[in-house]
Amino acid sequence: MTALLLIKNIGMLATARGCAARAGAEQGDISLTQGCWITAENGIITKIGQGEPPALEGAQVIDAKNRLVTAGLVDAHTHLVFGGWREHELALKLHGVPYLDILAQGGGILSTVHSTRAATEEELCEKTAKLLNEMLSLGTTTCEAKSGYGLDLENECKQLRVVQKLQNTQPVELVPTFMAAHAVPPEYQENREGYIRLIIDEMIPYVSEHKLAKYCDIFCETGVFSAKESKKILLAAKEHGLIPKIHADEIDPIGGSVLAGEIGAVSAEHLIVCPPEGIASMAKGGTIACLLPATSFYLGATFAPAREMVTANVPVAVASDFNPGSTPNLSLQLAMNIACLRYRLTPEEVLTAATLNAAAAIGCADKVGTVEVGKQADLLIWDAPNLNFIFYRYGSNLIDTVIKKGQIVKRR
Repeated sequence: MTALLLIKNIGMLATARGCAARAGAEQGDISLTQGCWITAENGIITKIGQGEPPALEGAQVIDAKNRLVTAGLVDAHTHLVFGGWREHELALKLHGVPYLDILAQGGGILSTVHSTRAATEEELCEKTAKLLNEMLSLGTTTCEAKSGYGLDLENECKQLRVVQKLQNTQPVELVPTFMAAHAVPPEYQENREGYIRLIIDEMIPYVSEHKLAKYCDIFCETGVFSAKESKKILLAAKEHGLIPKIHADEIDPIGGSVLAGEIGAVSAEHLIVCPPEGIASMAKGGTIACLLPATSFYLGATFAPAREMVTANVPVAVASDFNPGSTPNLSLQLAMNIACLRYRLTPEEVLTAATLNAAAAIGCADKVGTVEVGKQADLLIWDAPNLNFIFYRYGSNLIDTVIKKGQIVKRR
């Protein structure tokens, strides 16, 4: 049976355009259409028009009531699957203890590794499903999910299997990323080269062979993995068909952003202290800058040089960085608000960052990230009259209706 959908009385339709990341002036060049309607068939957008909507027999009709409609939000950077929480670290952060010091004391990532290893696959599935349900209510319809809290073959694969299972049991579309190079586990503290060999010789081939991930990420940072080590791991991943990503320049600029451009990484993430040479390398290499403004906000850190990246024609994406330590926040809406207010990006630039550019950063821009004929009908009806309103009103959930593949999956 054909599933038909008609959304009528759209006050404003705001969307980026195309199937590739937008950079420079094009990042803010979006389509704003008033008084329109959208039809979809079997989860795919078939027509977008103005004036009187067509009569579709048997169609589900949604009255947008002159409100804003956009594409579903795409969260291109999350650490979604983990055991436990880390609320006990809040006092340390408030007293100014640096993150790398917390990590050196066995906290931070290593604390979550302990909890994740102790959790069963079923427990992780149940917890993550609840998180995804909350994300969906906040407008996220597609989401990247990294491993990185197992730090051994068994537990890294356990995280990735959770992502695989949830792909088929709830509406949010998931894109898995392998990130065993998130930290050096306790059992390898005196043998970091041995851990790197384990990642390259055993983990990467296994993850690739069993199709558990599409991407490989690494934490290139002082006290974690050097640029040289990162290059070695990411090139090995590339040889096995995993597409490189890199956490770069979050705390110290040790060469991660430069490396991203050199090896053609699809994205470099964080980039809080990205230097000019890193921006130039990413522009040359076609790397998307995946920025995480809620992390800077939560840690009291500086904010990434987003405007300089736009000026240099580096495509900018914005993501939540949801994780149990440095950003325990599921709301991509809030990250978008912070990007507008602190990066000084325009609402149009941020919308592109959280939809089309984010989709390009996780290989989905051919089907999601814009509202165009032929794209998937992943749509949001906002409790807002126009695009500016959702950036003017921060801290509230302004989503009225979430549509995934042409089906209503959340409604206020």
